[in-house]
Formats: sequence, structure tokens, C-alpha cells
Amino acid sequence: MVQYRQSVLDAAFVALADSTRRGVLERLGRSEASITDLADGFHMTLTGMSKHVRVLEYAGLVTTEKVGRVRHCRIGTRRLEEVAAWIKRYQELWDARFSALDEIVEDLKRQEKIDERTQH
Repeated sequence: MVQYRQSVLDAAFVALADSTRRGVLERLGRSEASITDLADGFHMTLTGMSKHVRVLEYAGLVTTEKVGRVRHCRIGTRRLEEVAAWIKRYQELWDARFSALDEIVEDLKRQEKIDERTQH
């Protein structure tokens, strides 16, 4: 189960690492689009856009459906939720660490003030 989850996250982060693919996700977040529409919007070839869509689809970030000769793309929410949950866990970890550091700094400041008072 851990290996599966790790490979899902790896595929998602590989897909998200590319600015064009992030742009495709933003575009699909507004409405579904054909690969032709996406290619036109990003000024690229159908082959190039198809490769980007395949990476997104492999990662589960996009779903496609062929209707006649046209392949329609939709954003897939499930994988984004898993990525967001993974990021949130690390955000909470770092927030806790920074809060603990803030407490240490405040304790040191209070101790410094006490030391100044006792020296005068």
C-alpha cells in the first residue's frame, strides 16, 4: 500500500513539475476541453499536447473520453486531493516546528529581560 501511494504521489509531482501541464490543469479547472482546444490555447502541436495530457492522465490528474474523433479532457480531483493531503501533513509539521521555535525565541527574550533587570 505504501509503495502504491508513493508511486501515485511521484507521478502526480512529475506531472505538476511542468508549467504547461499546470496550465492545462488550470484551464481544465474552468471547463472541459478537447486536446485540439488545449493545443491551440498553448500554441503547440496536437502531438505535443497529447503527450502532456498522457502524463496528466497517467498521474490521475486528468481523465479523457473519446467521443467520435475528438478526445475530451476533464480534470480529475481524486489525485489532487491526495497531493494536497500530503502537502498539508508537511505544512502542519513545519507549522508545529516554527511554533516551537517561536516559543523558544520568546522564552529567550523574557530571560534576557529578567537578566537585564537583575544586573541593574
